[in-house]
Amino acid sequence: MGEHTIALKEWASTISALLEGEQLILLRKGGIHEETRHFETRSDSFYLYPTYEHQRRELLKPEVRHYVDDSLRELESPGLLTGQTYLYAWAEVADDFLVTSEQELSRLYDFHMWEANFAEERLRWKRQDPLHVLLLRVHRLNRPLHVPALPEYGGCKSWIELQELPRPDKDNLTPVLSLTEFAEKARVLRRALRSS
Repeated sequence: MGEHTIALKEWASTISALLEGEQLILLRKGGIHEETRHFETRSDSFYLYPTYEHQRRELLKPEVRHYVDDSLRELESPGLLTGQTYLYAWAEVADDFLVTSEQELSRLYDFHMWEANFAEERLRWKRQDPLHVLLLRVHRLNRPLHVPALPEYGGCKSWIELQELPRPDKDNLTPVLSLTEFAEKARVLRRALRSS
C-alpha cells in the first residue's frame, strides 16, 4: 500500500475535534476485519477518512456530544454529493504509545473526548493486544477533497487505500496547531502518561 494514498478511518466527530485542536490523540485496537487481526500503524502520515455509522452521542463526554450532532447534520447537507466522502484532514504520527492497563488509560482521560467506560472497553477488547494511543499532528486541507465512497472502503477495518489520490500539496495544508503549541500540548500529554 503506497503511503501517498493511505487513509485511516475514524469517526467524523473525532476528526472534527482533531481539526479544532481539541484533541491530539486517537485510541485504536483495530477493526474486526483487520488483515493482521490487530492494529498496526501502516504509515507515519495519512488522510483521515470520516465514518458515521458507529458514532453514538452517549459514548462521548457530555460537553463534546455536539460533535456527533454536527457531523450527522453535515452528512445530510444538500451540498454533499451523493456517493462521495469529503476529506478535510491530513495527519502525521508524532508518537504511538502502547497502553496496557486501566491505570495508564485513566491518565489520558483529560486528553480525549470519550466517556471513561467506552475508553476502557476499547482497552479490554482483544485483551492480549495493547491499546495504541496515536499522538497526531493534524493539518486542515485548505481545499477539501471529495472521493467516491467505494464499497471496498466500507467494513470494520482501520486502513484503506484511496484510489488515484496523491499526497496533499504543502500549499493545501494548514497545521491546526503551530509547532510550538503542538509541542507544548504533546509535552503535557507525555508527562501525564509517565506519571505514577
